[in-house]
Amino acid sequence: MRKRRNGFQQASATSRPTAVSSARKNGRFPVNGQAKTWVASRNGHEPDVALLHLMPVDELRGRFPRWKRVLDISCILIALPCWLPVMLLVMGMIRLNSRGPVFYRQQRIGYRGKRFMLFKFRTMHVNAKTRTHEDYFASLMRSQRPMTKLDAADDSRLIPGARFLRASGLDELPQIFNVLRGEMTLVGPRPCLPNEFERYELWQQRRVYAPPGLTGYWQVNGKNKTTFNEMIAMDCLYIDKMSLWVDFSVLLKTLPVLVMETSEAWQRFRARHGSATGRQQRRPQLNQSLNQMGIEQ
Repeated sequence: MRKRRNGFQQASATSRPTAVSSARKNGRFPVNGQAKTWVASRNGHEPDVALLHLMPVDELRGRFPRWKRVLDISCILIALPCWLPVMLLVMGMIRLNSRGPVFYRQQRIGYRGKRFMLFKFRTMHVNAKTRTHEDYFASLMRSQRPMTKLDAADDSRLIPGARFLRASGLDELPQIFNVLRGEMTLVGPRPCLPNEFERYELWQQRRVYAPPGLTGYWQVNGKNKTTFNEMIAMDCLYIDKMSLWVDFSVLLKTLPVLVMETSEAWQRFRARHGSATGRQQRRPQLNQSLNQMGIEQ
């Protein structure tokens, strides 16, 4: 990670794979990433819509559904008196509790494979190592274990107050600016990291066929209590059922779910910090859990 002059902390990312230039010149596109198999386009510039599911996700581009943009802008403007003061308070809290930038930027995979820089409130110490988190998530992708957050078992990389921000979802609040920029939407699958997307199977890549969202169907239907494949299945279900009514129902469920998750996080915090022995055992328990999954710390 490195600190930029604009006040953001930016995560490093792998370079984006380039497309085959000769294929673009000829108006032909590879199928399933195989260089020897091609699908001709109708007009020499855009792929046949009927064959989109056969194409590598990185070759796909498109616009958000128009009704989603109208819904996003309308909701953000109406809720401006609510989210803006909260954002200012969180900015002040981070500034008081930790030296370094308030915001954090990280490259993510967006709509139909397009990469963008996602904004978050910084909840970790500057230059904290992310390898442990990457290995942990990779193990969750291979297993059928619930996708419990790593900081649920305590994480020394977090700044004071970070657990509350993460549990309440307030660390994601700056992504409102991603929505305004047209890179995200209010409701949709959560955008993944490039190195995570590289591990996706072909059927799992389908989750980027919907604009990435600030909240989504998975977030209000189990979230960290579900497995990785269950998350993908919910995202694909949302893509099939995506509509104005579905988005409204997800938005209405989001706040109660966040309140419940914050309450559960507080109860876990009290259980771990309730006694001196519990405080001393926090880190060994986390180390044992990571060692069992074969993750180096």
